[in-house]
Amino acid sequence: MGGLSRLGRAAAVVLAAGTGLPACAADAESVLETIALPDGFAIEIYARVPGARSMAVASDLNAVFVGTRGDSVYAIVDENGDGTPDRVVKVVDGLKVANGIAWRDNYLYVAEQHRIVRFHGPDIAGLRRARPEVLFDGLPDDSWHGWRYAAFGADGMLYVSVGSPCNICAVTGLEGTIIRLQPQGGVPEIFARGVRNSVGFDFHPRTGELFFTDNGADNMGDDVPPDELNHAPRKGLHFGFPYYGGGDALTHYIGPAPPRPVTMPAVRFGAHVAALGVHFYRGSLFPPAYRNDAFVAQHGSWNRTIPDGYRVVRVRFDAAGRAISWEPFAEGWLRRGRAWGRPVDVKELADGSLLVSDDRQGVVYRITYKAR
Repeated sequence: MGGLSRLGRAAAVVLAAGTGLPACAADAESVLETIALPDGFAIEIYARVPGARSMAVASDLNAVFVGTRGDSVYAIVDENGDGTPDRVVKVVDGLKVANGIAWRDNYLYVAEQHRIVRFHGPDIAGLRRARPEVLFDGLPDDSWHGWRYAAFGADGMLYVSVGSPCNICAVTGLEGTIIRLQPQGGVPEIFARGVRNSVGFDFHPRTGELFFTDNGADNMGDDVPPDELNHAPRKGLHFGFPYYGGGDALTHYIGPAPPRPVTMPAVRFGAHVAALGVHFYRGSLFPPAYRNDAFVAQHGSWNRTIPDGYRVVRVRFDAAGRAISWEPFAEGWLRRGRAWGRPVDVKELADGSLLVSDDRQGVVYRITYKAR
């Protein structure tokens, strides 16, 4: 991966009693020196947001929206655009699992557990006064894998992930899919099937094609099945669930013969690392070799004897838009087998710096680069 550096800080380390881990977001800053990054990169806390999950950058508002698995969406506001946030405000509340968010043309889109809504406002104050416009209210209303992800594709349509309400089971209707619909709403169409639980996707900057993460099934072993980064260049592909728990690892599911062909992953990650948010780097702050590569947040394992994940990885792509390898990029949230932070989503500011949300610490980090 090249030489690793650690961001030096003079702050004293305040630790949770008996664990060697930071107790809260206030303590996270003091242990950022444990995050290993390639040479020239540095990490800092950008903002503190309760339960920070998925993000949507609104450059026209100098704001970053942050969804949660609770009832609220927040905004990190940089009033004068100087790169330093001035305030964090609750934009909307009263929602049902406000995890999936997107921003376009003065509308904040929220994919809740049971429906998709949007709020109209030319600014933060307007959004806080807005009432939800329901675009579609027929999502499966099940709390198991009920936290959605949302983003606009190159075709101008809103894509939303719909998890399977189980570990391994038969799925019906919109379960286990990625759907898409027009920005003004209506009945969605199914774009991809056979998806266990995707909580992150992005579209390749050159090809416009969809790449999405998917979480492998639990209770199949420490090292099986792999978590995935999948490639969906067109509508109608099937990605294997529930016949496959991840990759080509067959499950115990007994049902109709699996569809043919099943699309295998573009990248196989470690088992149970919980790959979530993915973002293709489009900026110029990082070295040129990073352009059009993807960053993936690995939230971290629970169903594994030795924990794995709790990092951000870089997936390298070739000039044709094919994934060729992956490697750690930022890691250190796992210390001595215990995790003090859990990366969730990755987004990019207009200046090319990278944002990473962490729902355990309730913070959003910013990663920058300066040549040495």
